[in-house]
Amino acid sequence: MSDQPLLSRLDLNLLVALDALLTERSVTRAAERLHLSQPALSASLARLRTHFNDQILARRGNTYELTPLALRLTEHTTTALEAARRVFESQATWSPRDSTREFSIYGSDYGFATIGSQVSRLAAEEAPGVRFRFMLHNPAIVDDVINRLRSADGMVIPHGHLTDLPYADLWRDDWVVVASESNERVGEQLTMEVLGELPWVFTYQSRTAFTSAARQLQQLGVEPRIEAVVESFLALPYFIAGTDRLGLIQAGLAHVAESVPGVRTLTAPFDATPVVNALWWHPVHGRDPEHAWMRSIFERAAASLSSADAAVEQRSL
Repeated sequence: MSDQPLLSRLDLNLLVALDALLTERSVTRAAERLHLSQPALSASLARLRTHFNDQILARRGNTYELTPLALRLTEHTTTALEAARRVFESQATWSPRDSTREFSIYGSDYGFATIGSQVSRLAAEEAPGVRFRFMLHNPAIVDDVINRLRSADGMVIPHGHLTDLPYADLWRDDWVVVASESNERVGEQLTMEVLGELPWVFTYQSRTAFTSAARQLQQLGVEPRIEAVVESFLALPYFIAGTDRLGLIQAGLAHVAESVPGVRTLTAPFDATPVVNALWWHPVHGRDPEHAWMRSIFERAAASLSSADAAVEQRSL
């Protein structure tokens, strides 16, 4: 009850003004961005300063800097503005073919190169006005996933990183080892001994950002000597070509790795646990019919990926 009088006195236009001021860090540029006069935005800034009892923008010489409070408000403001936008864009009836909604999805370049591209194609056929924004995640985003998914529509990431969120399993993938064709230590078959002796390139390497196969290596007693960490599966082969390094990549990207001159892929000498990829989202989106449609697009795209993988496996038998 105590929040209602406060909210009733607030003008949501101030949220728009605050977002522009925090982003541009200039009254002039923020006014231009919102197509307002500078005096009008200055009046909004004055109201914001009164509300927060803080300068928000503090002059330093000829420029403005965000105050400590303003820095804390930056991410909250973006999230709140996105949530408000979604409230007022909601419709009683919704048709994919008539929609112009943008769906924002976090993921890795592996996820975007596989299911992301397929999702984009399927959505274009069914809802030509809909747009997808695929955004690369990083360890900081994964660590703050609850807040991030309040203003984004989902995250494509394997099991083992997120908990306590709704999800839909999409597709499974295996792991292969990436090596240089010039690597004399690597024959037609790898051994665990070689894995322990040669240097490695890892994709992600932190407490919350890792690959299941790399973690499994350590559990098997192999402590990889890591020479480089690159937060990109598609870039990994370039760090291996012409070196004695090894890397791990999903089988679904093997053809991409092998397209890099001087690089080949091999079967791992251990039973690498398959990666189970899933789409995760915040519970706030659960009853949104537009979001439900988006989830169905991901599920159909995953089914087509699984069918294609099964066909390739059948041809190889």
